[in-house]
Amino acid sequence: MGRKIFVWLLVILFLTIGSYAQAQQAGKIPRIGWLTSGSSPARLEAFRQGLRELGYVEGKNIIIEWRGADNIPGRVKTLVEELVRLKVDVIVTAGEGGGRAAKEATSTIPIVMASADDPVGNGLVASLARPGGKHYWAVPDGPGVER
Repeated sequence: MGRKIFVWLLVILFLTIGSYAQAQQAGKIPRIGWLTSGSSPARLEAFRQGLRELGYVEGKNIIIEWRGADNIPGRVKTLVEELVRLKVDVIVTAGEGGGRAAKEATSTIPIVMASADDPVGNGLVASLARPGGKHYWAVPDGPGVER
């Protein structure tokens, strides 16, 4: 995933967490649900590094609930349902499978999706400018998308 995508992902996440933090009582640490269909420790570490650059330190002022499906069919749905039960404050997912599972599992938790080839064409969002849904954002990563 390119650096620009991570920057967009972090900006959207920062705005989501910032809005959440203002609305919550002091002392509650925001929880990010990180979901991948595979196993990507390098991406997770890059994500953590980006958060650190914004002043978020895992375990100190943010918690990341990492879930990886290890490319097992059907496991993404189970993992996203687990994140919803944990009441994470935002779900970050890479790829359309995780994005679709998150969209089906919740309409109240914000979703940040990266690495989607065609989120509009695949019915995940209404448009890139106005994704639709109460809490749904997409960070596209595919052909014809300027990064």
